[in-house]
Amino acid sequence: MSGNSVGHFTLKIKHMPTLYNQADSNVRKTFLLITLFAIFIIILGWLFSYVLDSSLFLYLSLVISISLSISSYWFSDKIVLSTTGAKPIEKSDNPDLYRIVENICLTTGLPMPKIYILEEAQPNAFATGRDENHAVVAITRGLLQKLERIELEGVIAHEMAHIKNRDILLQTVIVVLVGSVAIISNFFFRFSFGRDREEKNIVFVLLGLAAAILAPIAATILQLAISRQREFLADASGALITRYPEGLASALEKISADLTPMKHSNNSVAHLFIESPLKGDEQKGWMTKLFDTHPPIEERIAALRGMPKISSREENENGEEVEKYTL
Repeated sequence: MSGNSVGHFTLKIKHMPTLYNQADSNVRKTFLLITLFAIFIIILGWLFSYVLDSSLFLYLSLVISISLSISSYWFSDKIVLSTTGAKPIEKSDNPDLYRIVENICLTTGLPMPKIYILEEAQPNAFATGRDENHAVVAITRGLLQKLERIELEGVIAHEMAHIKNRDILLQTVIVVLVGSVAIISNFFFRFSFGRDREEKNIVFVLLGLAAAILAPIAATILQLAISRQREFLADASGALITRYPEGLASALEKISADLTPMKHSNNSVAHLFIESPLKGDEQKGWMTKLFDTHPPIEERIAALRGMPKISSREENENGEEVEKYTL
């Protein structure tokens, strides 16, 4: 390898997001997002209060956002697991799966998460929980049946990367705040009908109506844009854990190609899965792509296969020789 190639390789590695430098970054981003959304909600509440001529609306906005944040932080995992119909399993139920998760926990330094199974034929998986000590990795029956071991390792590493990078906390906060904006806007519409606006500045009335319509849309677009970026990061971090990007790339190909519908899934939890479970509902227009929960699968696979790497041959725990990479 030439000196220029080595320099180029080193430069790319230096700037590549890794598993170990993202957790603290996500905490900072979480607090920044909370602050920005809080300011946005306060401004929205003030505007609606002015239009409706009632300061009560501003206080109501704050109570709603705070109460939703607290309840979602503590109970979001239970809500998600109930929505998807996931059931917990023990090590005796699937020793091989437990060994894969245990090995990845050793690599990442994470505590062992609870493992849940979804009795779904569609291959898919997600992680949830408020922190790494209360984390859950949920896997569909179809994923266990349709993926090779090396591909399954890639998927689980991706989900464990979400836990390590604290994406669960970040996404939970974003979902709650977006929901708060939608609820506040809904209340504004309900209270605004039938009220006398003749004495109010028509400009503020129009601003209030525009904000009530556009604020939830803008907040949702922001939420989904962040969700797409976190998928790219979890892919890269997962590849760093296993040192075999092709395993996850191959798994994503199989998952995206499988059009089996999922019985228990909806838009509220679709962003949590490694790939959207809403098969057949993918939108292709440039406008509708703003509302996609995941980046295009082709871009994710290309990013994984384009990661700089140096290969070597190693034996796995079964004594089989496999190719591993130094990333």
